[in-house]
This record gives sequence, structure tokens and C-alpha cells, in this order.
Amino acid sequence: MKLQISFDLQDLDKAIEIGSQVAVHAEILEVGSLLLYKYGIESIRRFRQTFPDKIILADSKIIDRGKEATIILSQGGTDWITIMAGTSKDVIHSTCTAAHELGKKVMLDLLDSSSLGQSALEAKSLGADALLFHKPHDEEDSLIFLDKWDMVRGNTNLPIFISGKINRDIIHKIIAIQPDGIIIGKSITDAANPGQEAAFFKEIICPK
Repeated sequence: MKLQISFDLQDLDKAIEIGSQVAVHAEILEVGSLLLYKYGIESIRRFRQTFPDKIILADSKIIDRGKEATIILSQGGTDWITIMAGTSKDVIHSTCTAAHELGKKVMLDLLDSSSLGQSALEAKSLGADALLFHKPHDEEDSLIFLDKWDMVRGNTNLPIFISGKINRDIIHKIIAIQPDGIIIGKSITDAANPGQEAAFFKEIICPK
């Protein structure tokens, strides 16, 4: 099980500063969509330059122009990109093809899927390398979305990462369903001691 830390901040310098405290505990560092919106490709470049040995994921949420977007994101040094499951199969397939040609990987975000089971079933044939299963940030109930876990897990053998306001109160319930990766954002980046908080989750997710 891997720990992915999401940097859903709007201050790139602060994100890099926090990243320096927590990177040792994570397998993947995620350049959040807000950083991408505000700083563009520069946000990816900064993460790549500062953390050359880490897997960098750009939460690009691609819905169109996937091939071109993939090339641009790749030039910044990202290893993974995200694409929305609700877009067309042609866009997903062409994006995955372009990514693989460039040596990159694609995580299919199920957030806008009209059929979770169908999206999970088709993901591998369309070229996706992993699935992202989570609740929208603005929804209140942080666990009800787990009722749909079996619908996703039962239809794919691809790795599945879980995200969605994961904190100390619910982490054990998330681990219990055995996802391949857990994505944690503000519970770590907003903590008084981000490094200590990252170490706490790392120990629980990947005990030695």
C-alpha cells in the first residue's frame, strides 16, 4: 500500500516547503489542481527539481485535448497524470497512448463516472494504469462513498487509490478495504507539524 501526499494549496513556495518536510514518508507527491491552475507547468517543474527521486503526479483532470495536454505536462517532468472517467473513451485512449509513448502513466479519476463498475471494467483496455476512487471535496459525509468500493474493485485488477478527506479518525476504515494506495492532503499539509503527521500515516499504511 502506497502513501500519496496531495498538495492542494495555492502557494507554490509553501507547498515546496511542506514537501521538504514530508517527502521522505511518501512514494508519490501530487501537484494539486489548484497549483496547476495558478502556476501552470512551473508547479510541476518545481516539484521535479526539488524532489528528483520522487514519483510526481499532476492532478490534471483532463477531459479534452488529452494528447497535447500530456505532452505539455510531461515537459514539466511529471510521472503520472489524471484524466476524468466521464470524458469520452476516445479521449481516454488517446491520452493513455500518448502518455505511454512518453514513458508516463495515467490515473483514471472516477469522480464523474456515470457508472463506476463500467468505468472500472473498461479502464485497462483503454490504457489506464490505475484508478482514483474518491468523494468530492465538498461533500460532507466522508465514508458513505465506500459503499461503492466493491463495484469498483470487483471490475478491475488495476491498482486503485483512494482519496477524500482522509484523517486519523477514518484511516483504519480505509486501510481495512485494502486499496493499493491512499491519498492524503490537508490532514498532512495543514498540520502543525506536517512531517510528524506524514510519519504517523506512513507507519499505519506501511508498517515496518
